[in-house]
Amino acid sequence: MKQHDFTEGNIMKQLFFFSTPILITNLLQVSYQFIDSLWVGNLIGADALGAVALSGTVIFTVLSFVIGVNNAALTILSQQKGKGNEAGLRRYLNAFVVLLTAMAIVLGVAGYLLAEPILLLLGTPEKMVEMAASYLRINFIGILFLFGYNFIGTAFRAMGDSKSPLYFVLTAVILNAVLDPFFIAVCGWGIEGAGYATVVSQGIAFLVGIYYSIKGSRIPFSKPHLPARHEVLAILKLGIPAGLQMSVISAGVMAIMSVVASFGPAVVAGYGAAQRLDSLIMLPAQALGTAVNSMAGQNIGAGRWDRVHQITRYGFFYNLIVMLILAFAIVLFADYGIRLFITETEAADFGANYLKMIAFFYPFLGVNFILNGAVRAAGAMFQVLVLNIISFWLLRYPVTYFLSGLFGEKGIALGMGISFVISSIFAFLYYRYGKWKKVNAFADES
Repeated sequence: MKQHDFTEGNIMKQLFFFSTPILITNLLQVSYQFIDSLWVGNLIGADALGAVALSGTVIFTVLSFVIGVNNAALTILSQQKGKGNEAGLRRYLNAFVVLLTAMAIVLGVAGYLLAEPILLLLGTPEKMVEMAASYLRINFIGILFLFGYNFIGTAFRAMGDSKSPLYFVLTAVILNAVLDPFFIAVCGWGIEGAGYATVVSQGIAFLVGIYYSIKGSRIPFSKPHLPARHEVLAILKLGIPAGLQMSVISAGVMAIMSVVASFGPAVVAGYGAAQRLDSLIMLPAQALGTAVNSMAGQNIGAGRWDRVHQITRYGFFYNLIVMLILAFAIVLFADYGIRLFITETEAADFGANYLKMIAFFYPFLGVNFILNGAVRAAGAMFQVLVLNIISFWLLRYPVTYFLSGLFGEKGIALGMGISFVISSIFAFLYYRYGKWKKVNAFADES
């Protein structure tokens, strides 16, 4: 596929056509858990669906540091691309491969061994612990595959190619859709079958990504070797705060889940179903944020700050338009969407009401993705970390905890929504007045 140079050309057109494949790719990635939830909820039941939701939260939390390093890769590689530095691209690609592999192995082993204690700390209902732990351990077995093909996709996007990663993920999703019902029902493996289907599918996608990267030298990978000191320092300087960003976010999600779990299995199951739809609803904003990060990164590397601000403005307005349209759709179709996953009345009613209450707050959350994407493209990872700490730990969790105490289960959506609005204001103020443009991601090279 064609690799684009975003330092010239029509920004509005580029942002649309670059972000669209990212949106489709993200949709396919979410469909792993989406498909698992459909089959688990319908073939096994509400408790199993809640177990998948709880274990999914833990997986995201434990793996979030590696995801953050992957975000740092997009910034570093896109800036090298913007500079036209082929040798720098090759060196940093090698450094990321070595570091991500080591981190994935360590986190995979730790997560497998500590699955049940983590679930117990989360306050998982007793009858869900065994199922959630089994599903969680299986997913940790495939962590290397998961982050391997995700990193390859990041490298392609940094080069200006958002279409190639789509095909890697499509391969995995098709396999997952076929293997899920076979492993769950035909083989009789239950919730474990859903986990095995996901891991096998991700492993094959990883191999496809490696083959496609090497074929035609689309990505300048080299034989893995120990990276130089300044390369490691540059990655860690961005990767550690970027990883902590994701840890703050995912730990915040876990904290919210602990509030949800206090209302019992029905609310947990309903919230789990709502989160499956929530993950789909936020895909356009996430895709735009990733596109802004990559496009702005190339222009920052080339010193084109005028285009950086134009990219951010277009992303901001695209987000508002798309997320408002989705908000209206949520209000109209929330009941039907929730019942795709779960049929128990109490759980389904909570899930639908939650989505209807929070629908028109989603555009504010999308603003955070766009503005943080631009700031992250400059390498200002620590600054985004601070913004995320404010968003989740000074706003979202305390407000949700407080309002759920006042209004019961309805306070969960209300607290989340109010925190979206306030955090978007903080993000805008930093984008407008902060010193993120002065950050030098490669200062250690000197």
